[in-house]
Amino acid sequence: MRRRAFVLSVAAVICLSAGIGFAADPVKVACVGDSITAGAGIKNPADKYPAQLGVILGDGWKVENFGVSGTTLLKKGDHPYWKVDNCKKAHDFNPDVVVIKLGTNDSKPQNWKFKDEYVADYVELIKSFQLLESKPKVWICYPVPAYPGQWGITDKVMKEEVMPLIDQVAKEAKVKIIDLYTALSDKKEMFPDTVHPNPAGAKVMAETIAKVLSDKK
Repeated sequence: MRRRAFVLSVAAVICLSAGIGFAADPVKVACVGDSITAGAGIKNPADKYPAQLGVILGDGWKVENFGVSGTTLLKKGDHPYWKVDNCKKAHDFNPDVVVIKLGTNDSKPQNWKFKDEYVADYVELIKSFQLLESKPKVWICYPVPAYPGQWGITDKVMKEEVMPLIDQVAKEAKVKIIDLYTALSDKKEMFPDTVHPNPAGAKVMAETIAKVLSDKK
């Protein structure tokens, strides 16, 4: 009887050591961005891209939305992401994965006049996450298209000027790009105000990002 109890005790220790019976900590994903991440124009919070991303990824993932409408990547922009509360909250979240989608508002003339600082500012933001205790994997995104845009946002500037600089950022920071521009090209019907995707467009974003993240888990 004592031998049986001993064997059971040893088996229990082995199971505990292997983590059997205990759920692993979820992979924490911080979605950083502007109004497109925040979900402007989408009434149901469940339809915003980070929420849809969480559903697609499923168990084992925890996705949080840290998007703020109107924000720029540029520190000298008219509404820098650096200065909003959600920037600090995204860092305090101590994520395992960070998805950054900034650049749409930077294409506005009053912001893009500082384009020479775009690469340095972006690399600095990426490094601010990489230095966290959690050592997250950082992904950066091409902006979604505009059809053709308003509020000073122009698809031409994003495609011909912002995106090439994002290529440079990826090279300097040694991170990968998620191509949301191509994913939503030729889908004008998903952009009712020519800038912000509707729930269907947000789903395309979520599916595109989920494929990348789940492949690299």
